[in-house]
Amino acid sequence: MDRRELRDALRAAGVADGYYRIEGVHEPVPTPTDFLFLRQASDGGWETGAYERGAYEVIARHPGEAQACAHLLRLLLP
Repeated sequence: MDRRELRDALRAAGVADGYYRIEGVHEPVPTPTDFLFLRQASDGGWETGAYERGAYEVIARHPGEAQACAHLLRLLLP
């Protein structure tokens, strides 16, 4: 699964747009106060985490996009 497929899966499952941010694919405007995120790290890996109170907190690092997408999907669809 890539980022676009993840966005489509979350929409199909009815997850509200403001609950998550997927870098380059789904960046809600205005920016919600709290959300889960998926982004590419500066070293080429991928990160999933939470944005709360104005700060990003990385929950996990992943070697590839597919693993990061799977993790964010599990976080949003328990």
